[in-house]
Amino acid sequence: MNIALIAHDAKKELMTQFCIAYCGILSRHNLCATETTGKIVADATGLEITRFLSGSHGGAEQIASRIQCNEIDVLLFFRDPLNPKPHEPNDMTILRLCDVHQVPYATNAATAEVIIMALDRGDLDWRNYARGGNA
Repeated sequence: MNIALIAHDAKKELMTQFCIAYCGILSRHNLCATETTGKIVADATGLEITRFLSGSHGGAEQIASRIQCNEIDVLLFFRDPLNPKPHEPNDMTILRLCDVHQVPYATNAATAEVIIMALDRGDLDWRNYARGGNA
């Protein structure tokens, strides 16, 4: 499965701790992330992560385009709901694209844990068929 990671600045540490906790599961999948999030998580976990531009410089749009092309199976997007961002309309576009293209996503650690456990059980194997691959 292809998993995308995005975290607002205030949530990067939480994303890192989440990825440390679930490193064993995540290591069995293809990971991509925006630049800073990817670097921080890779440095802390040793996970191989394809990194795009930073979120505010187009990395979120790069991930959005992969969602549109059915190249992302899960999005973990740890958002900071208490501090509005100037690029927040872009954030909502990514979530809308996930809804349109049936991509499961989490915007907080609690939901991310549910998705990761479902992924580990094979509950998301249907995504392989959605993008034309084999289970």
